[in-house]
Amino acid sequence: MQFSKRKFRFFFLSFLRHDFKASITVFFVALPLCLGVAQASNTPMYAGLIAGIIGGMLISLISKSELSVSGPAAGLTTICAAAIATLGGPEKGMPLFFMAVFIGGFLQILLGVFKLGGFTHFIPSAVIKGMLAAIGIILISKQVPLLIGYNKPDFWRNELFNILTLKHGFSEIKACTRLFPKVLFLWPFFHSYC
Repeated sequence: MQFSKRKFRFFFLSFLRHDFKASITVFFVALPLCLGVAQASNTPMYAGLIAGIIGGMLISLISKSELSVSGPAAGLTTICAAAIATLGGPEKGMPLFFMAVFIGGFLQILLGVFKLGGFTHFIPSAVIKGMLAAIGIILISKQVPLLIGYNKPDFWRNELFNILTLKHGFSEIKACTRLFPKVLFLWPFFHSYC
């Protein structure tokens, strides 16, 4: 009986030293991500919180893996927004969308229970790499207007060509855009001396 108390104490101290700090970090990263993905998908904020709770707690309890990745996926925001709009907008389409997500999750649980995850090897790697590249392009393109100091939603329709012709409506460019090329130029010299 004494050995089990020592073992419990060891694992508890190990949890406090490593896992607890990591869980706090993951929480502070995942919470804004859950809310942002919910807002970008045109769903209520509570849907993002529920998805984060289920992805963070329930999956880690069910999964037997030591390392698992679950939670909100920024690449699915366009699919979610389009599905809700196609199903009838926020009022009519939201319950249908949530039912589709529930059925998809149930099918994933069945695939896991019956050990049918090996079917993912039939998906070509080019499809996965293309999807990940598209997600990266979407995320980078959303940050470009903010980088140059323009925070209105019509950047890609109206202001992009005005910037190229230098007739843009905003003249204040953030200091980071002026500093960034200088840092890129001086970085090899700084790095070689350190």
